[in-house]
Amino acid sequence: MSVLVYIDNTDGKIKKAGFEAASYAVSLAEMAGTDAVAVSLGKVETAELEKLGNYGLTRVLSAADERFAGMDNRASAKAIAAAASAVGANMVVLAHNSIGKAVAPRLAVKLSAGLVSAVTGLPKSLDPFIVNKQVFTGKAIGNTQILTSAKVLTLSYNSFGLKEKAVSCLVESFDAGMVDADFGLVVEQTQKVSGKILLSEAEIVVAGGRGMKGPENWHSIETLADLLGAGTACSRPVSDEGWRPHGEHVGQTGKIIAPNLYFAFGISGAIQHLGGVSSSKVIVAVNKDPDAPIFEAADYGIVGDALKVLPEFIEAVKELKA
Repeated sequence: MSVLVYIDNTDGKIKKAGFEAASYAVSLAEMAGTDAVAVSLGKVETAELEKLGNYGLTRVLSAADERFAGMDNRASAKAIAAAASAVGANMVVLAHNSIGKAVAPRLAVKLSAGLVSAVTGLPKSLDPFIVNKQVFTGKAIGNTQILTSAKVLTLSYNSFGLKEKAVSCLVESFDAGMVDADFGLVVEQTQKVSGKILLSEAEIVVAGGRGMKGPENWHSIETLADLLGAGTACSRPVSDEGWRPHGEHVGQTGKIIAPNLYFAFGISGAIQHLGGVSSSKVIVAVNKDPDAPIFEAADYGIVGDALKVLPEFIEAVKELKA
């Protein structure tokens, strides 16, 4: 029995979450004494799929059907289940992103598999199968046991990391047996944001809260983000006030992120906010209230007015880059 990993793509390109899932699947296969196989849906160039060989994958099944561009979760689940059957996989790995969250439950039903979402590492044991996962919106880690023979796992972003292991990767054409009736979702319009770093892909995120006093002061957040090649985010009160778009709201009721470096300027650190950023590798907090909850989660903290500290941050970064 092998491990199957689903590698999703955006406009034919594999994102970091896909390469991280590949690294995890290869390590899981080595732990189980088997091999790992990837499956890709939609039109992706062979050269792009061959990049998966940098992370230990030797075989990729490519279902280059343009109908998958509509991102129909039901169709994707059927195709991945067909791939799992074709390679005899009893473990399937997906990234814990918007696609993985939607496809994994459907896939688990099709495979009669136990599902654990947001896993944070390799299983603690294979028999019984016990794996860690995020619980309480990332504030704790729980041990979960899967009793079924088939298993579906979604991997938390930035929890395992990229494990380079260059091998030769063979890309094979794969027919998932799809018919037009399998694609019930029709995409009538697509709007894409250009020129900005997606929060889900950002290695560094610069965020602001009510301590920024108003939208007219947000240029400092954007300037620092531009200098660092970072994404921009905000707390819920900021988006509720209309200072920033809701797409930038991070927290329990917004986007869950896990960058390598997270800056929080003027954010008090309510439990709902920390639930969305607690998986960040390093948190730097700036707040004028020394008792702000954000300092309990921060790796580095500065007690001060964000509007005064931010310009100093910007000048320091400029000096380093010069």
